[in-house]
Amino acid sequence: MATARTPQDATGTGGSKRVKGVRESGRRAGTDRADGRLRAFGRALRSPVTGTARGIRRVTHAHGAGESGLGKLIELHGVNGAGDVMITVALASTVFFSVPTDEARGRVALYLAVTMAPFTLLAPVIGPLLDRVPHGRRAAMAGAMLARALLALVLSGAVVTGSIQLYPAALGVLVASKAYGVVRSAVVPRLLPPTFSLVKANSRVTLGGLLATGIAAPIGAGLQQIGPRWPLYGAFALFVTGMFLSFRLPPGVDSAKGEDVALLAADERHLHGPYRKAARRPGLRTVGPAVTHALGANASIRCLSGFLIFFLAFLLREHPMTGQSAAVSLGIVGVAAGTGNALGTAVGAWLRSRAPEIIIVTVVACVLGATIAAAAFFGAVLVACLAAIAGFAQALAKLSLDALIQRDVPELVRTSAFARSETLLQMAWVLGGAIGIVMPLIGPLGLAVGAAIVAAGWLTTVRGLVVSARHGSTGRARVA
Repeated sequence: MATARTPQDATGTGGSKRVKGVRESGRRAGTDRADGRLRAFGRALRSPVTGTARGIRRVTHAHGAGESGLGKLIELHGVNGAGDVMITVALASTVFFSVPTDEARGRVALYLAVTMAPFTLLAPVIGPLLDRVPHGRRAAMAGAMLARALLALVLSGAVVTGSIQLYPAALGVLVASKAYGVVRSAVVPRLLPPTFSLVKANSRVTLGGLLATGIAAPIGAGLQQIGPRWPLYGAFALFVTGMFLSFRLPPGVDSAKGEDVALLAADERHLHGPYRKAARRPGLRTVGPAVTHALGANASIRCLSGFLIFFLAFLLREHPMTGQSAAVSLGIVGVAAGTGNALGTAVGAWLRSRAPEIIIVTVVACVLGATIAAAAFFGAVLVACLAAIAGFAQALAKLSLDALIQRDVPELVRTSAFARSETLLQMAWVLGGAIGIVMPLIGPLGLAVGAAIVAAGWLTTVRGLVVSARHGSTGRARVA
């Protein structure tokens, strides 16, 4: 016989269900709280990275740079600079710091001869070669990044074993870096926001690279403490990232519509051979006397820069600053030069290409005076000041050269003029570095030679630049 359920039984069953529901709700609430804490912890860990990334993105994409694509180029150039400094740290530790001074001079001289000498011969070919493939600029930049990534892996083995592969791999890195620089110079005019001058855009790109270099240098030094391979592994990761970032640039950078080839001659009377006839074609013009004089003045500063890098590297290693080690002494000079370079870039953007000829004349004169003072009253403070002034002048003079190219060179041939001018400046740097290596390690004597280098460039160009400023400043519209 079935037993009838009483109201109490029904109430008890319902109560137990409610109790179970409350318990399950409590468990879910506890789980949700735990998940919330984990999510909050994850956000806290990601916040410095994402916050920094958003901050960088806001800066690089400001004032229309995001819409034009210039912001993406700034980020790409920052990755490029960070990767280059990683390779520099690894090679400097292998070639320079790991052996006595006399042997290091021989190694660096061999490095310069085996890598820079062929590079100097190849550099003039890179620009015209890339001029023939203007429709693949993104692919060319990505290819330069990929080549350096693979060569960084080759170097990671060579720095440990000391094999001969070090030198051809380093040469390949230099050539790929130069190819990237040439293409970047051609890309910048294609990404100008409406309110930007070419000088302002170049200063933004350069400053982004300098900041990335300053951040990556201590990271590379820290990786070097783990092992000689690790900075090169870091360079590999950065260049692979740069390869993908290259394809994020706007498709318009691959366009060569309206472009032609620039010739670095003062006027038509200096053209020879087939170029004399070709110059009559519309658009195939010479770059003008102001640009060639500015290029000569810039070459003297770039030559001094190469000279100071190598001469001071050996001098401070043998005779470091009072109370400091060789590495710290070199670090002080390097920081001074980098700070001056960044300040010069910022000032160049602020001046907005006003009177570029006068700026070049002034900064080269300042460098000449600082070099003479450092040679006459040689000391640690004056050497650091000279490095800062030389870095400042190099950045500001280069931006002024960019302003002259923008002002005087027709748009049809402007990108080609940038590529060829950068090649000549690189060759001047190599020449200065070679002089710095062979100089005896006597501070006043070396800086006197540096002053002579700057004086030669300044005295041969100052009159032409002043005359160009008087005649070129009237009737010419400048882009603000």
